Amino acid sequence: MTETIFQATGAELGIRIDLYLADKVSDLSRSRIQKLIKDGEVLVNGKTVKPNYAVAEGDEILIGIPQPEQLQLAAQEIPFEVLFEDQDLIVVNKPQGMVVHPAAGNYQGTLVNALLHHCTDLSGINGVMRPGIVHRIDKDTSGLLMVAKNDFAHMNLAKQIKDHAITRVYNALVHGTVAEPAGVIDAPIGRHPVHRKKMAVVLKNSKRAVTHYKVLERFSEYTLIEARLETGRTHQIRVHMSYLGYPVVGDPLYGPRKGNLDLKGQALHARVLGFHHPRSGAYMEFEAPLPPYFQELLQDLRNHQVKK
Repeated sequence: MTETIFQATGAELGIRIDLYLADKVSDLSRSRIQKLIKDGEVLVNGKTVKPNYAVAEGDEILIGIPQPEQLQLAAQEIPFEVLFEDQDLIVVNKPQGMVVHPAAGNYQGTLVNALLHHCTDLSGINGVMRPGIVHRIDKDTSGLLMVAKNDFAHMNLAKQIKDHAITRVYNALVHGTVAEPAGVIDAPIGRHPVHRKKMAVVLKNSKRAVTHYKVLERFSEYTLIEARLETGRTHQIRVHMSYLGYPVVGDPLYGPRKGNLDLKGQALHARVLGFHHPRSGAYMEFEAPLPPYFQELLQDLRNHQVKK
């Protein structure tokens, strides 16, 4: 535990305690400070306060920052593709079928296990089970992910995601023939009211979700699309395309239970990822071609189905 004491001045009178500390301790996010306050790690004149406490002149403010938990996860030598790496971040191309981070009952074989073998300097903001993980893609979705190697990079990249400043472009094969050449799906997504493992387009307890899509190739029963995320809600492309009546092929949660194509997971690939480097500010963009299973699937459709 690291403890730091500040003395409030008259010029700081009335400032919320969380804003006051966010300014004083620049390497902690405001949300992290709010959690420390709620956990009783911030004392004003020896007493706990709420995050909206207004600072008074002469207040003695103590903030205690617990030492990060030691990672207990196993480092495993699992091959994965690295497109870029420096002291702040790694950009990886995750294969289909690999879980991003451990969870209850699944502590091995994940991307995090592979990252821990590859490097030990991963950010700790998301806790012991998700070191370095700024954003996720589903187990059966392939493609690009950025991973933070320190808390500075993590907070910067997370803010870019929050500000919708990240470029994320996917390719998906969907059921049905999409008639429009392009479109925008602006429909809020939240937890399904009945099936709690699913997300859904709902008005209550939801967040705005926007997906831009365009048709790349049509077949007699399927359509290859490009989907560009404006927001990044859980299962967003899968939920939105199902909502339109064109579920992603191979999706066991939002698509038909049985399909004509023999797939182990959904035909969804995170192809393009762009962001500003957290330290230099330079814009960087990466592209991962469709994985072999996806290319073979499309070629088979081209060989055996009538294109539209």
